[in-house]
Amino acid sequence: MERVLNIAAYKFTPFEADTLPTVKQNLLSQCLESGLRGTILLSPEGINLFIAGMADAVNALVSSLRELPGLADLEVKESWSDELPFNRMLVKIKTEIIAFGIEGIDPAHAPSPKLPPRELKQWLDEGRKITLLDTRNDYEVRLGAFRDALPAGVDHFRDFPAAVEKLPEHLKDEPVVMYCTGGIRCEKAGPFMAKAGFKHVFQLEGGILKYFEECGGEHYDGECFVFDRRVGVDPELKETGSVLCFACQMPLTLTDQADPRYVYEKSCPYCYAEPATTDAT
Repeated sequence: MERVLNIAAYKFTPFEADTLPTVKQNLLSQCLESGLRGTILLSPEGINLFIAGMADAVNALVSSLRELPGLADLEVKESWSDELPFNRMLVKIKTEIIAFGIEGIDPAHAPSPKLPPRELKQWLDEGRKITLLDTRNDYEVRLGAFRDALPAGVDHFRDFPAAVEKLPEHLKDEPVVMYCTGGIRCEKAGPFMAKAGFKHVFQLEGGILKYFEECGGEHYDGECFVFDRRVGVDPELKETGSVLCFACQMPLTLTDQADPRYVYEKSCPYCYAEPATTDAT
């Protein structure tokens, strides 16, 4: 059976708002005709997408995307799975391609410096004094993270600006390398931190997924949460067997699923409620 190619890509580049409906319809038609599934987000600030399907169809879509103004150098992260991880195909026009809600942040024209994965690995191999800042949500972090990384402590990316206010003051003068799943959140988090007075902020280019692709799992513990039916991938970019709790939507590792409090479609160790007891009379 032919395996499924999964791609993730984004690019901050100005799009004319009045052209987006036509772009949307053209992309949706191509994806539906090719049997592709996933999501493409379009906005005046750029594009963000997660797509899966047969390799020829996915590659044809990438070629079409690279013909659009500003996307000739669109970089794509690839992984493979045995099944389609998405249920349907959506193309949406949004105000932002990653919701942040802070005006004046323009990654297309004022980005933070990017640190290539191999360079980060070298820094970690050398034991350089840096702070790794995980910009992801807490439920993502619990599946895996870079060793000794500092979690932002957020439930949603919109909470990140408030979390920055709580960071230790001394970090404003020290090297901070932020990271997320594929890099897109750091594109906005980095410039925001620079405006907040952090002088040496870098973002991991391509995020965890690109680091796995180029460097494997060195300096990283666990797996990486992904926003599709795979739930988690390991440093070889293979599906791990993690699932989401039906009741509370917490990601659960194989160890969590072996816990007696995990009951399929009912409860997990994070939402299990002890049975009520009554005093004998």
